[in-house]
Amino acid sequence: MKAFTFDFDGTLADSATCSILATQEAFKLSGLTPPDSNQVLHYMGIPIEQSFKEMSTEPLCEEDFEQLLTLFRSTYKKMEQVTLRSFENMHNVLEGLSQRGIQLFVVSSKKTDVLYRNLQSLQLDKYFTDWIGSDQVTYYKPHPDGIHTILKRYGLQPHACIMIGDAIFDIEMGHAAGCRTCAVAWGSHSVTSLQQVKPTYLVMETRELLTI
Repeated sequence: MKAFTFDFDGTLADSATCSILATQEAFKLSGLTPPDSNQVLHYMGIPIEQSFKEMSTEPLCEEDFEQLLTLFRSTYKKMEQVTLRSFENMHNVLEGLSQRGIQLFVVSSKKTDVLYRNLQSLQLDKYFTDWIGSDQVTYYKPHPDGIHTILKRYGLQPHACIMIGDAIFDIEMGHAAGCRTCAVAWGSHSVTSLQQVKPTYLVMETRELLTI
């Protein structure tokens, strides 16, 4: 059985605007220096529990850090309703892959309930067998824990799977799991940076996913 595992942010859906605005607003409300857009985009591939510590210019106590995360999540939830969208032709691509008998999964740095909410709102959930959020793994990307969870849960072999993502963390995760990898050029990381981590495939538009 062939399986494709997708990242969500920047791969299936364009959430850049939502992530940038929600992150900057949460930092402002917390009295912190907001990260610039490029910083937010760079760290979109890993959970906010890790990325926010990387982006903060000063150390935070546990209470302040938890408040920052709460502010981000509430702001993001409000903004996603008007800013989140799936990439062009993504529905047709996923339908085409499904018709070929390919099992489809998602491994995301979002928590599972948020990931499912976003998949539902974009009407993408129907294409996927399962979705793995950051709360279902012990180690975050680029550790292969998310892919290992899928392989074990569904009795799949690494050589039959392809990890698809827009960030170097996704490609590194796929390599670490022993899977083939596919970098997509429409997300947060540049083609140059993606090429440096040597994905098996590099596609420039969504329809090319049907050819790998």
